[in-house]
Amino acid sequence: MLSSIEARALGVLVEKQRTVPDTYPMSLNALAAGCNQKNNRHPVMAAAESEVQAAVDRLKSLNLAVESSGGRVARYAHNIERVLQIPEHAVALLAVLMLRGPQTPGELRINGERLYRFAGIPAVETFLRELAERPAGALAAELPRQPGSRENRWAHLLCGAPPQEPVAAAPAATLDSGHGPAGELAALRADLARVEAEVRELRASVARLSEELGTRRKTES
Repeated sequence: MLSSIEARALGVLVEKQRTVPDTYPMSLNALAAGCNQKNNRHPVMAAAESEVQAAVDRLKSLNLAVESSGGRVARYAHNIERVLQIPEHAVALLAVLMLRGPQTPGELRINGERLYRFAGIPAVETFLRELAERPAGALAAELPRQPGSRENRWAHLLCGAPPQEPVAAAPAATLDSGHGPAGELAALRADLARVEAEVRELRASVARLSEELGTRRKTES
């Protein structure tokens, strides 16, 4: 069983490996920033760096994370595929669930697009059922359908059984989760949020690389 911060840290490691490979493996500072992101996260966290360090230390003890050797700053990478023996698409689904909480297959297809290109909602549903029926132990579970929704939500089980959540009315744009005009609007909004997030991450990467290059030039001079 993982704690919520441990699951968040693991999800961030998977996400950043796919979205900002130039800065992966991740430093503790970057990992903490990823855990506390306000976009593409639910719930939003405000974890201290010491809490993130404790979380990554626990992940290391479970072999779910590994620390890179060498260099002045310790860097961390996930090891989830090898430990859980699951394929790339399953890792992507678990990461999105760890980062954003329970979601429908339609939402997972949209929100997981940066991590894995799913052929469609039926493919997502098939992969989710594989996780739920995994012989070594279920890693995902289908939740009861909420009123007004066409699809059941799914949750990961890395933190144990998901708590019962109060039923809330969903916005019209997300009820269809990929079906019809409302689903198309949700997809466009998700694409815009994805592009904005990628731009922010690229800017941060350029700033870090520029800083490192400047430091090297000063050292050489």
